[in-house]
Amino acid sequence: MQGIALSQQFHDEIVRPFLANAAPGLRSAAALIGYGSELLGFDDETSRDHNWGPRVLIFVSEADFARHADRLVAEFVQAMPTRFAGEPIGWRSRPHPPASGPGAMGHAAHGLEFHVLSQFMARQLGVSSVTGLSALDWLGFAEQRLLAFTAGAVFHDDDGALTHARAALSRYPRDVRLYKIACQWRRIAEEQAFVGRTGQVGDALGSRIEAARLTRDVMRMAFLLEGRYAPYPKWLGSGFARLSLAEVLTPALAAALGAEDWSARQDHLATAYLALAAYQVAAGLGQPVTPVLGPYYDRPFTTINADDLVAASMGAISDPWLRELPVMGALDQLSDLTPLLEDPQTARRIMAALYAAP
Repeated sequence: MQGIALSQQFHDEIVRPFLANAAPGLRSAAALIGYGSELLGFDDETSRDHNWGPRVLIFVSEADFARHADRLVAEFVQAMPTRFAGEPIGWRSRPHPPASGPGAMGHAAHGLEFHVLSQFMARQLGVSSVTGLSALDWLGFAEQRLLAFTAGAVFHDDDGALTHARAALSRYPRDVRLYKIACQWRRIAEEQAFVGRTGQVGDALGSRIEAARLTRDVMRMAFLLEGRYAPYPKWLGSGFARLSLAEVLTPALAAALGAEDWSARQDHLATAYLALAAYQVAAGLGQPVTPVLGPYYDRPFTTINADDLVAASMGAISDPWLRELPVMGALDQLSDLTPLLEDPQTARRIMAALYAAP
């Protein structure tokens, strides 16, 4: 059984009846969100060695958290079964401990947690509300954190607050998305000729490294073009395979990575660039532009007119603050360092220092 189905059944058969008896009338939302391979449906036998099992997060108001959370967490220790659907109830403690802190409470004996939504969001994303989010806020969100909040499942939601927050964060605003697309083309523009240049001087390993870097950039661009968040690197390929663009991109990228000759390697990558650009034009994501493959100036390296694609993307942005930003990128285009992407407060400070707040 997949983790989401297990936790849904755990909620329906154990947690919800317990709450109805122990705290009748308590208004809450129940979900499985925040972290875990099961949020994306990628959990398997290996996933079960840490933090996998029957888990339910209960979201209540701040007043109800203060009134009920401590008591309910303790009472559930006595009321819970030792196993559910063949799985132990006890917490698998690596790497995430039970919830603990302001507006968060759990117990090592079981996977039932209580949270205050605003404080959960502050820990997860660095903001306590979806009201009034700025472009700078959006640029400071790591895609893998947005995905962890908006993936998974909501089992019930009495007041709709959790559902509303997830819906508001499920896709980038159009201008932010266009900016990220422009910056992703800039990344490709900076290195696309290097696959050929390194190969030309006999640096076969360097050419392969460049091809791998550009393959990752192509994959992340595909997520942006389809309006989806890219997952944590462990699941990037698995998530990419679910995209519609994967059908045309996967053969080209696999051929590029497997090519023995740098010329073939760059040509396969160029096929991928052209597919991305064609998708962008067809989707109307930017000003009109004609994608063209050709040599890199007077050098024999196959490239796409990435500068034109950058300009077409930036030119369609309405937000004057975003239009004036340097074409560098959002948080996870500037760094792939996990400790930074997984630390929303530090990420916000860094982005605020890099781009003056609007």
